[in-house]
Amino acid sequence: MEAKQYDVVIIGGGIIGLSAAMQLKAQAPRWRVAVLEKEAELSTHQTGHNSGVIHSGIYYRPGSHKANFCAGGARLLTQFCDENEIEYQRCGKTIVATTQDEVGRLQDLYQRGVANGVQGLEMMGPERLEEVEPHAAGVQALWSPQTGIIDYVKVSHAYAVRFQQAGGEIFTGAPVQRINRSGGGRSGGGLELETPGGALQAKHLINCAGLYADRVAQMLGERTDVQIIPFRGEYYTLKPESQHLVKGLIYPVPDPRFPFLGVHYTRHIHGPVEAGPNAVMALKREGYRKRDVDIGESWETVTFPGFWRMSRKHWKTGLGEMHRSYSKKVFVHDLQKLVPEIQEKDLGPGGSGVRAQAVARNGALLDDFSIIQGHDAIHVLNAPSPGATSSLAIGQHIVNLATQAFGVPAGG
Repeated sequence: MEAKQYDVVIIGGGIIGLSAAMQLKAQAPRWRVAVLEKEAELSTHQTGHNSGVIHSGIYYRPGSHKANFCAGGARLLTQFCDENEIEYQRCGKTIVATTQDEVGRLQDLYQRGVANGVQGLEMMGPERLEEVEPHAAGVQALWSPQTGIIDYVKVSHAYAVRFQQAGGEIFTGAPVQRINRSGGGRSGGGLELETPGGALQAKHLINCAGLYADRVAQMLGERTDVQIIPFRGEYYTLKPESQHLVKGLIYPVPDPRFPFLGVHYTRHIHGPVEAGPNAVMALKREGYRKRDVDIGESWETVTFPGFWRMSRKHWKTGLGEMHRSYSKKVFVHDLQKLVPEIQEKDLGPGGSGVRAQAVARNGALLDDFSIIQGHDAIHVLNAPSPGATSSLAIGQHIVNLATQAFGVPAGG
């Protein structure tokens, strides 16, 4: 790696880091901008394990970052895909209330969606539900025809191409091992980022490191009061002869206590249908398998005060998720609440993903996006779903912050 000077270095080659890079270079073309990605390929982790849903903005509290970024971000995303010939489909999403107790929460979701400007929402009874999803069962449902599916790796690679065409540089296989301030202290004159291939000099930093975003912030001495705790989501895949049971996307009514959407069915842009996920704490930040364990990272988790406060509040739910993780029968039972015809024989092996869940010191699971600004850096500390859907809107927000904080001149 050449020892170059950059105006801005972005850590993290996932969809949000690449979106920010592309838009920053477009707004400030004279600035020297680089992206550092620790893996050999871009979009390996959360982007590469994404379920591929283009969310419409139903779930999110009006006025929150998620609500503000999701609907607008989805429009920007589909426009970008149209311009760059990237395939997507509007297959629609059905959120199903399986008991009368859930109907009130379903109606709340409808009101949230309307407040967030989601188009085409429809409350449905059992007969209309049967028309939309013939094999689903429920007492009432919410239909969102604008929800779609896409391949987010293709999208992120298109962002990378546009960034490089504008003169930006991307370094892969370049984990940041240490960050030094060349001027000394928190307000020094520059940053030196040490990687195995050499050091880079930067005036400013944008931290989009996902599962390691808190660590990058710590390297710069930021006091964030949050820590990333990884949660693994495990899936099954419907076998080809059973995929007709799901036409689009079938979701349960989510539990408002958690930032997870519950076990659901997701049709992918390339054809397969996934069923899941559960949400179990991983013993490694990149712990995609049950056997993946990192003693140091696990110790870091259990010594964080927020972990124990979170655990005391949600231990019953956590045990239930672990039980489902190790019992296919329990997993199937939960899937049958939405599609009663599903049997164990219908499910084949599936993949997994790891959610970078920011947890506060008081044990709260951060539900909204969290983007903070330091003296010479911007840190994206929490950007779970709908982060990919919102990637262009989040990227523009980051660029706006950079313009104000770093003095990036409009037009370069």
